[in-house]
Amino acid sequence: MPDILHDLPIRAARAAVFEAIGTPAGLDRWWTLRASGWPAEGQVIVLDFGPGYEWQARVTRYVAEAEFELEVTRADADWVGTRVGFTLSHATGTTTLHFRHTGWREANAHYRITSYCWAMYLRLLARCVERGEVVPYELRLEA
Repeated sequence: MPDILHDLPIRAARAAVFEAIGTPAGLDRWWTLRASGWPAEGQVIVLDFGPGYEWQARVTRYVAEAEFELEVTRADADWVGTRVGFTLSHATGTTTLHFRHTGWREANAHYRITSYCWAMYLRLLARCVERGEVVPYELRLEA
């Protein structure tokens, strides 16, 4: 199975990066239009990307300031059953985000587009945490 993997250094404390990846309010600042739910293992997170795109995921891993993973349970067919995960490591002044989107059945066009989009969104995540910049949802893939 093909996986999407990205590593990204972010000049911020691990706690700030984790808040951005591991809470609905944090996700709304760089990825989702509206996320909701309780970020704890076994809980459901709603990932709202607008009309017709209200996806759901189950939290499969939650380790404060270290790791957050979701298993997508309702979404486009290619995403269902995949896992989106973030693991953090920290060295002086920099947190490295190790991103993974695993479980893809094939490296089809949707996989390739998603890999590109993740790179764009992760760049927005870094800008958000490092500089407090929040790009309006409708402009995020153009920013």
